[in-house]
Amino acid sequence: MFTQNQIVLSIGTNQGDRISNIEKSIELIHKHIGTVIKVSPIYEFPAWGFESDPFYNCAIYIHSTLNAETVIQKVLETEQILGRIRPQNKEGYSARIIDIDIISFNQEVYNTEKLTVPHPLMQDRQFVLQPAADLNLDWEHPTLKLSFKALLANCKDKNSGQIIKRLASPIQKYGFTNVNFVAIEGNIGAGKTTLTNRISIDFNAKRILEGFADNPFLPKFYKDASRYAFPLEMSFLADRYSQLSDDLSQFDLFKEFIIADYYIFKSLIFAQITLEEDEFNLYQQVFDIMYKDTPKPDLYVYLYQNTERLLENIHKRGRSYESEIPGTYLDKVNQGYFSYIKTLPTDKVLIIDISDMDFVANQEDYIAILEMIQQKLRA
Repeated sequence: MFTQNQIVLSIGTNQGDRISNIEKSIELIHKHIGTVIKVSPIYEFPAWGFESDPFYNCAIYIHSTLNAETVIQKVLETEQILGRIRPQNKEGYSARIIDIDIISFNQEVYNTEKLTVPHPLMQDRQFVLQPAADLNLDWEHPTLKLSFKALLANCKDKNSGQIIKRLASPIQKYGFTNVNFVAIEGNIGAGKTTLTNRISIDFNAKRILEGFADNPFLPKFYKDASRYAFPLEMSFLADRYSQLSDDLSQFDLFKEFIIADYYIFKSLIFAQITLEEDEFNLYQQVFDIMYKDTPKPDLYVYLYQNTERLLENIHKRGRSYESEIPGTYLDKVNQGYFSYIKTLPTDKVLIIDISDMDFVANQEDYIAILEMIQQKLRA
C-alpha cells in the first residue's frame, strides 16, 4: 500500500523580515518537498549558544513521498533560494536569514555524513521542542522513547519563548468541506489509487480502495477473455456494489469525507468492452438495479493519461496478468469513460490530463492537482 513519510521540520530566522522568511520557507517546502499538514505558532526565542538578535522559530509537520536524503538536499536548496549562505567553517553558531532542520523522519534513525535524524540536540533546545510539541503529534523519539511534550517537560533549557504569530497551514486552502463523497477514476495504470491514498492521508478522509487483486477471475480473464469475461464482470459488479453500499452507509465521525479510487459505473464501461451483446444485455439489467441505489459522488475526478504512458505504468508495476494488455483495449476504456462523463452534470466532473505529470515524484504536480480540484469545488 502506498504510504507517505511523516516529517517534522524546525524553522528559524533572526535576520531581515523574520515573519516573511518563515512564510516563504513554508510555501517553498509545501510546493517542492512535502504537503504541509500542520504549522506551529511562531515563537520568539533568544539566540541559543551565542550572542545575537533573537530568533523567530516554528515547527511544521509534512507528508512527503521523498526519501530522507532527497528531503535534506531539497531543504538545503530551499535555504539557498531564501538567501542563506552556509559558511565553510562549521565551528560555532551564527546569525542566519533562515535555518531549516529535519527534526524527525517517521520513527527512523539516520547517521550519515549529510544527515543525522532525529536531531541530536533537539532534547536540549526549548526553541525546537516547544513548537514541535504544539503540533500535537503521535510521535515518539526512536531512541529516547519520549514524545515531544515529554522531551519538553524534561528539557533543562529554560529560555522560554513567546508566541509572535499564528499561521494557517497551506493545506487549509484546499478544503473538502462541501463534499461527502469524492470518486477518483482513471484507466488501468492511471494512478487513481495512488492519488486516492495521498488525499486520504493528507486530508483525513475515509478511504475506499477497490480489491481487484483478490478477484480470482482476473488472471484467468487475461489468459482467456471470451471464457471468463462474464463471471469476471459479474464478480466485479457484486464486489463494487457491496463495498460501496457498506462503506458509504457507515458514517465515520473521525473522518472529514469519503474518497474512493473507483465508482460503480466503471463496471458497465468495462463490461461493454469485454462482453458479447447478449451477455451485456443481461449484465446491464442487473447493473441498472444496483446503480440506482448507489450513492452518487459529489465530485467525479477522471485522471486521463495517454495510452503510451499507461502502458509504461503498467509495465513498471509488473503485474504479470496485465503484461499482455494491448493499447487498443486501453483506448476503448478511455472512450467508454468519456462517453459516461458526457452524461454527468458538468459541475460534478473534473478531467485532469496527467500525461505529463508525476504526482508521486514531483510535489509540484500533486499541489497542481489539489489546486485544480479546489477550483472545481469553488466554481
